Amino acid sequence: MARSTLAEKTQRLNAALDLINREYSPNEAADILVKRFRLSLRQAYRYLNEAQHLKHPMEVPIPTIPMTIKVPSDVVTKLRAYAQRSGLTIGETVARAVLRFIAQARGRG
Repeated sequence: MARSTLAEKTQRLNAALDLINREYSPNEAADILVKRFRLSLRQAYRYLNEAQHLKHPMEVPIPTIPMTIKVPSDVVTKLRAYAQRSGLTIGETVARAVLRFIAQARGRG
């Protein structure tokens, strides 16, 4: 059986948290998770156990797609340094920069 993606796990945890917050019994909540997500009963209880430690729903991550680009070496050096200082990954840094660039370009359009 294939492993769950991070987005699937997050959705399941959020669903478990919602059931806990709506005060379903553990048995009822587990049965709902089993049916909704086609989980084993054991896995449903694991999600419920983990969801008990959440204070609020988690943000479901947007899937990412690998992409290869060619960039001058000095830009890569600066990018790596900035990413390390900021605590972001290189991908997050590039995505934010591209989104900012597109937003600014639209304003000029």
